[in-house]
Amino acid sequence: MRLVYVLDTNDLQAAADFWCAVLGFERERDQQHPSYLALRDPGGQWPGLLLQKVPEAKAGKNRMHLDVVVPDVAGEVDRVRGLGAEVLRPVHEEAGHLLAVMADPEGNEFCVVQQLGGGAGE
Repeated sequence: MRLVYVLDTNDLQAAADFWCAVLGFERERDQQHPSYLALRDPGGQWPGLLLQKVPEAKAGKNRMHLDVVVPDVAGEVDRVRGLGAEVLRPVHEEAGHLLAVMADPEGNEFCVVQQLGGGAGE
């Protein structure tokens, strides 16, 4: 079995640019279908992210989202804002973590998270 996360988008190339920059992923070569664009972790550590082109705009809150766990939440929030993300809820403490709720350029929510108390950041 293999787990792949799928994210709906209206613009495959713009979404790929954003998520590759955020995650350090690469586009897969030899795409088989024009409505999909697969992104992969070049180190092979993380599951792939499959972008799926859809005609409708995002509506409502995501039922599932990505958490990007980092050692410096404030620095990462600034970095992804520079890539086009929006802060939906500023950095706050929750359950032993600092986190910010963000949205990609199409409004898909994700969190930037830093574990408090000396735990591993990545």
